[in-house]
Amino acid sequence: MRWISRIASSALATTVAAGTLALAGPASAATGTISQQVCPAKAGSAHCTAIHGTPVSTSGVTPLAATPSGLSPSDLLSAYGLAAAAASNGSSQTIAIVDAYNDPTAEADLAVYRSYFGLSACTTANGCFSKVNQTGGTSYPATDGGWAEEISLDLDMASAICPNCKILLVEATSSTFANLGTAVNYAAAHATVVSNSYGGSDARDSTYGSYYNHPGVAITVSAGDSGYGVEYPASSHYVTAVGGTTLTKASGTTRGWTETAWSGAGSGCSAYNTALTSAPSTLTGCTRRAVADVSADANPSTGVSVYDSTAYQGYVGWLTFGGTSVAAPIIAGVFALAGNAASIDNNYPYTHSSSFNDVTSGSNGSCSTTKWCTAGTGWDGPTGLGTPSGIGGF
Repeated sequence: MRWISRIASSALATTVAAGTLALAGPASAATGTISQQVCPAKAGSAHCTAIHGTPVSTSGVTPLAATPSGLSPSDLLSAYGLAAAAASNGSSQTIAIVDAYNDPTAEADLAVYRSYFGLSACTTANGCFSKVNQTGGTSYPATDGGWAEEISLDLDMASAICPNCKILLVEATSSTFANLGTAVNYAAAHATVVSNSYGGSDARDSTYGSYYNHPGVAITVSAGDSGYGVEYPASSHYVTAVGGTTLTKASGTTRGWTETAWSGAGSGCSAYNTALTSAPSTLTGCTRRAVADVSADANPSTGVSVYDSTAYQGYVGWLTFGGTSVAAPIIAGVFALAGNAASIDNNYPYTHSSSFNDVTSGSNGSCSTTKWCTAGTGWDGPTGLGTPSGIGGF
């Protein structure tokens, strides 16, 4: 799930299936913002909960810029103490990205992102990148511009955190749980870590859990972008649910960064699923599955740079994203840097809680049990155990 807080493009036009879409040039100063959902929820399906929060000028024209303006890979590695691990780890790891529909420019857009930020090439030709449909074939589903933006975000964040990792993109035929779940099953058979940036209503593992129950594979899932409330598959017993923070540079501090809980992060207590062994009610206040487990940057105002050229309603090029769709592939990348997925499960972070930046302020709404919606010392719903401080918690 992700939000787009700022649009910036180096291209003024792009060719799409219906013809050529021309984008307007630079506009005057913005006078407000508009919000637009990119992946609308559909009955019986998951959604990527993407929101455009685009500056509006007096002439109604979207301002454009030629360079990225969100957080860079080096920013994220600095904030989470991962620079040394990213420089040397990950070559034996494959991160699978599971999303719905087709992104026809996924590999080309990834190349732009990695080249701009000085990351090594990750291509089909050199064996680093591969793209398949939900059963492993190369007959891809229909193109969807909103989900294509989601895919670009996920690929770029996996690259930012684990530049030495291989990347497998698995595209589900549609956003139904059955199709996404089929894609997860394929991904888990061919990767060490699987990232999922989508969700729907809280649901039972007895219905969908077989798609996410893959011992020896780390599976991360976005916790949601609508504030307090639980979504599935983040509420599954078998995954690592990833909440969201507001990550801000703080010069003069030892860490160089500060974080608070992001108001949009999903959290809470599942109505159906079993609690993790290491997250009992004495810790979470929830007798069932509590969300989230860990977290990373998700606030659109402190968002990350992403490159996407599959036009969605005129937005193309360098974009700035927020949402827990940013956080889930970040955490997937940290699992890959640690390289321990074959021998651990999603209880592991709880038994290594000292390896996290504890986030102790901020809230995502109102709730009956304070820690489900308000950050504080130790575990809380919006941020879980906190954000990575190196790879020790993974």
